[in-house]
Amino acid sequence: MSIEVKIPAVGESITSGVVSVWHKKSGDFVNAGETLFTLETDKVSTEIAAEKAGLLETIVNEGQEVKIGEVVATIDDSKSAPAKTALAEKKPAAESKPAEKPRERSTSTDQALSPAVRRVVEEEGVDPASVRGTGKDGRLTKGDVLTAAENKSYAPDATPARTVPGKPTASPTAQTVQDRSASGGQEGRFTRRKMSPLRRKIAAQLVMAQHTAAILTTFNECDMSAVQELRKKSQEVFTKKNGVKLGFMSFFIKAVVEGLKVVPNLNGRIEDEDFIENHFYDIGVAVGTERGLVVPVVRDADKKSFADLERDIANYAAKAREGKLKIEDLQGGTFTISNGGVYGSLLSTPILNPPQSGILGMHKIMDRPVAIDSQVQIRPMMYLALSYDHRAIDGKEAVAFVIKVKDCVEDPKKLPLDF
Repeated sequence: MSIEVKIPAVGESITSGVVSVWHKKSGDFVNAGETLFTLETDKVSTEIAAEKAGLLETIVNEGQEVKIGEVVATIDDSKSAPAKTALAEKKPAAESKPAEKPRERSTSTDQALSPAVRRVVEEEGVDPASVRGTGKDGRLTKGDVLTAAENKSYAPDATPARTVPGKPTASPTAQTVQDRSASGGQEGRFTRRKMSPLRRKIAAQLVMAQHTAAILTTFNECDMSAVQELRKKSQEVFTKKNGVKLGFMSFFIKAVVEGLKVVPNLNGRIEDEDFIENHFYDIGVAVGTERGLVVPVVRDADKKSFADLERDIANYAAKAREGKLKIEDLQGGTFTISNGGVYGSLLSTPILNPPQSGILGMHKIMDRPVAIDSQVQIRPMMYLALSYDHRAIDGKEAVAFVIKVKDCVEDPKKLPLDF
């Protein structure tokens, strides 16, 4: 009997996705619970497993966009797994001797690729055999493939393609678009790639935020001396006790919670003609990945210890890099913190994360001369930028929030320290 494999519902408001990678091929025997393919949506990537064992027959190709509920494969559960022959059982022993030779770095397309690496390979059109792996036993990492894709985009072809007038040579991995009117037939002027669902969603969200909210940004700066000194004194004991390092982000999350208590409107949102004020503090922390920006949410930040916050941040960052964030990890945030300083940004105006009313931008810590008690001193300073929806929050409230955050960071004793 053939069982249909359908695209499951993976989250509210998600109506479609892309079959980015088939982990099993048509004609393979699959066991119940084995991963069949990776579904990439505009928010997260989800691995879809087989419900029953049987012979797989795929219907759609990798890279094809599919709707929720659409049939993408069938599994014939009347088929049984192929029995191992005596020859197959003896084969590993017979091949054990050559395997004792030193292993060379693998550059073969037959090497096992992780789902994250395979997804990038498929999207960017990179040939795994042409990439040198830097992972364990020469395996390809996501960074290896992304670097190769970037070099491929900007490096000229080593072998000029022979062209026939009227018959342009197409690239096997990307559509090279010609600008014949400007170049008289010259090829390779630019490359067109289809945007991933995640990048399309990011683009749509940013444009929607600009079109639907009255975004205004207010700035201030804070002296990071006290936090740096406290981290330096507490780091060894904190790490030994909790198994995670004490970072800056937990201080800012705690400071933001204190600021939101002072200015509750920043912890709410406009919905039609109503304003909804939240009485809980689920803080989104923007995480940059190779595939785009995602904002996992730290739940009940006001009730968590510094160690709990650091663990949540570390776990979300790891899941984001590996493409394992779930839809529920990204939903329901009431306020967002974005740290452009990790990339070297000195100052920026962050864009709201709809439907939230505020986002705090952290920036690079730089030693700068400042006036302290009428004396010029060099201090580690950070610019803060609060973007807010001016429809719901007045300038006075926005400034009050930033000042509260600044005060808490400059004097961490005002925070509920628990280490």
